[in-house]
Amino acid sequence: MVVRWTKILFMVLVAVVCVAGPAMAQDGGASTQILVGQAIGAGLVLLGAGFGIGKIGTAAVESMARQPEVAGNVQTAMIIAAALIEGATFFALIVCMMAKM
Repeated sequence: MVVRWTKILFMVLVAVVCVAGPAMAQDGGASTQILVGQAIGAGLVLLGAGFGIGKIGTAAVESMARQPEVAGNVQTAMIIAAALIEGATFFALIVCMMAKM
C-alpha cells in the first residue's frame, strides 16, 4: 500500500516539474502555471503535515491506552513532535509562496 502511494506521489511530482519548466522560461509576472504549481505544492505540504500529525496522535493514544501510567510523558512528547511538524509545514508553505520571486 505504501509503495503504491509512493509511486503515485512520485508521478505527481514529476508532472508538476514538467509543467513548471516552461512556466519558468516566461518573461513578466507570475503566470497561471506558476500559481497552480504553488497551490499544488502548498496542498502537498498540508496533506503531509496532516498525515504526520494524525500518525503521531494515533500512536500516542494507542500507547496511552496500553500504559496509562505514562500518559503524561507520551502527551508531552506528542505535543512537541506535532509542534515541530507544524513549524516545518509553515516553513514549506512560505517557500511555496515565495517561489514566484
